[in-house]
Amino acid sequence: MLRLTELRLPLGHPPEALRAATLARLGLDEAALLGLTVFRRGHDARKPRAIMWVYTLDLTLADEAAVLARHAGDANLRPAPDTAYKFVAHAPEDTPRPIVIGTGPCGFMAALILAQMGFRPLILERGTAVRQRTQDTWGLWRRGVLAPESNVQFGEGGAGTFSDGKLYSQIKDPRHYGRKLLEEFVKAGAPEEILYVSRPHIGTFRLVTMVESIRAEIERLGGEYRFGCKVTDLLLDERRAVRGVLLESGEAIAARQVVLAIGHSARDSFAMLRDRGVFMEAKPFSIGVRIEHPQGMIDRARWGPNAGNPLLGAADYKLVHHCVGPGPGNGRSVYSFCMCPGGTVVAAASEPGGVVTNGMSQYSRAERNANAGIVVGISPADYPGDVLAGMDYQRRWESAAFIAGGGAYRAPGQLVGDFLAGRPSTELGAVLPSYQPGVTPTDLALCLPGFAVAAMREALVAFDRQIPGFARPDAVMTGVETRTSSPIRIRRGLDFQSLNTPGLFPAGEGAGYAGGILSAGVDGIRVAEALALLATGQPVPASMSRGVEGSATTYG
Repeated sequence: MLRLTELRLPLGHPPEALRAATLARLGLDEAALLGLTVFRRGHDARKPRAIMWVYTLDLTLADEAAVLARHAGDANLRPAPDTAYKFVAHAPEDTPRPIVIGTGPCGFMAALILAQMGFRPLILERGTAVRQRTQDTWGLWRRGVLAPESNVQFGEGGAGTFSDGKLYSQIKDPRHYGRKLLEEFVKAGAPEEILYVSRPHIGTFRLVTMVESIRAEIERLGGEYRFGCKVTDLLLDERRAVRGVLLESGEAIAARQVVLAIGHSARDSFAMLRDRGVFMEAKPFSIGVRIEHPQGMIDRARWGPNAGNPLLGAADYKLVHHCVGPGPGNGRSVYSFCMCPGGTVVAAASEPGGVVTNGMSQYSRAERNANAGIVVGISPADYPGDVLAGMDYQRRWESAAFIAGGGAYRAPGQLVGDFLAGRPSTELGAVLPSYQPGVTPTDLALCLPGFAVAAMREALVAFDRQIPGFARPDAVMTGVETRTSSPIRIRRGLDFQSLNTPGLFPAGEGAGYAGGILSAGVDGIRVAEALALLATGQPVPASMSRGVEGSATTYG
C-alpha cells in the first residue's frame, strides 16, 4: 500500500473526482488503481475565496513498485506505514488484577487495553456513572447546586465528557496509539469520520453513549467498574512498593500495580500523594478567562465568502501572542485554549465556593456563540511554596471569582471594551453570555493576577489584527479559567512507574503527561502496555519509553 499526500481538490467536488484526480496525479489508467482509502482530509483556508480540500490517501495498486520507481523524486508518495495495533503481552492465568483509578480518557483507555490483554482490571471511580453524572452536572448549571463528587471534573468520562470532544493534539505518536484510540471510539459509536478528518470532534452527547459502550466492552472482557469509590490512601510495603489502596469507606483492596489516572482536579488525591512521599514537582499551567463572540463573525473571518458552507461547518481558531511590551505582562505568552465553535461556556467547579469555567460544544456546533479560553502561561516562580502551591494558587482565584460573581456559582463577566479600558462592566451588550447559572457584570481584574490582566490586554489587541472583531467592545469575557492542566507532575521513570513508588503508574493529565482527550488516551495506552510488560517479566523497550517526560501542555 502507498500513501499519497497533498492531493488538492475544490470544495464541493463530486465523489468521483477523488479517484480521477488520483489517477491523473500518478499517470495511471483505471485498472491500475485497485483501492483508495481516505486517511486524512483537511482544508487549506489561506485563501478564503478558494478554500481547498487537502487529502492524504492510502492506495492499493496493481504494481506498487513500478509506480514508486516512476515517482522516485516525489516526496508526497511513500509506502504507507503499518498502523495496525499489536498487543505487547497477554496476561497469564491467575495474574492478580491491576487497579485503574479514574475513568477519564486515560483511565478507560488503560483499562480497555489491559482488558483486551486479559488482565481483568478493577476500575475505581470516585464519581458516578456518566448518566447520573450528567444529571448532577445539569443541577449545577440549572439550579446552582454543586455535587462535589459528580460534576464536570469528577465522574465517568472525565473532564473531556463536557467539552467539544476534540480528538486532535500535537503529541508525537510514532507507534500510532492515536489510531488505536480512534478505532476504539468508532467501535463504541463515534462517527467514522473521526478516522480521517484533520480536526475530529465528537461532542458531549455522543461522548456519553460512547463512554458507556467502552465500559460495557471492558466488563465483557472481565474488567470490573466500581463507582462512588474514592481512594484515600496507598498501601505500601517497607520498600515503598504498592500493595494496594484504601477507600474512603475503609475497605482495603490488594493490588501490586495501580494506574493513577485521577485527572487534573483531584486536589485531595494530590495532597494524599504528597503526604505519602510520592515524588512530585510543581509545573507550569495557565490561567485566564473564556471569551465569546458570535460564531458568524468567526466564520466570516476564517472562511470569507464561504462562511456558512455546510461542508466547512463552524470555524475555529488558534491564537498565540508573546508579550514584548513594558509592564507586568512583559515576556508572558497568551494563547487560545480549548476553542469551542458553536458552543457554550460551562460551570466546571468541583469544590464549594469557587467558580471555574470551561467550554463545551455538541457535535452539531450549532449554538450562536464561539468561545475559547484566553489564558496566560504561569510558572512555579509565580506561586512559590511547596509542591502543591499551584493548586492553592488556583483556589485563590476561583474563590475570588465566586465572590465577584455574587455567589450561587454565578460567574464574573466583563465586556472586552471595558476590560481594555480598565473599567468595570455594569451591563452586557449584544453578545449574550452562555454560562449558566448566570453572569454578573463586574471587573475581572478582581479575580485574575495583575500580570495576566496586563498580558491579556496586549494580546486582545494583537488577536484583533488576526481576526477582525476579536476585540469588539461587546464581546464578553467570563472568569475564571484555571483548570487548563495539572499544577503538578508526578515524576515517572523510563518504565512508567513512579520514581520512588514501584507499582504506581502515574498517567494522563493529572500526572502531568497529557493535555486533552487524545493525548490522555494515548498515555493510558502507553502506561497499560508498560504495566503488562512488567507484569509478564518483560522489559519496557526504549522505543516505548522515549518521551515519557514529554509536554503536559494543553491544546485546543
